[in-house]
Amino acid sequence: MAQIETEQTLAEKLGTLALTLAAGWVAQKAVSMVWKGVTGNDAPNKPDDPELDLVQATVFAAVAAGTAVFAKRLATKGASRAALRLAARRSAR
Repeated sequence: MAQIETEQTLAEKLGTLALTLAAGWVAQKAVSMVWKGVTGNDAPNKPDDPELDLVQATVFAAVAAGTAVFAKRLATKGASRAALRLAARRSAR
């Protein structure tokens, strides 16, 4: 399939934003569920909590950040593919 380059329309930008926000929310919920399942504790939500162990806080931050980056990249890639498909359909008409 030929590569079709288009400028993003406002709708495509809003779609990308919506997908990114949704992916971030899903990733945050997934990390919280997995954290609770593995540790038996709720996911830390206050980084300055004096009862929070430094190692636990560091591991949670690394896992949450990695998951967020992964989710954002997937959402951006999916939105880009969708935009290319829409552009191809428009140009085929």
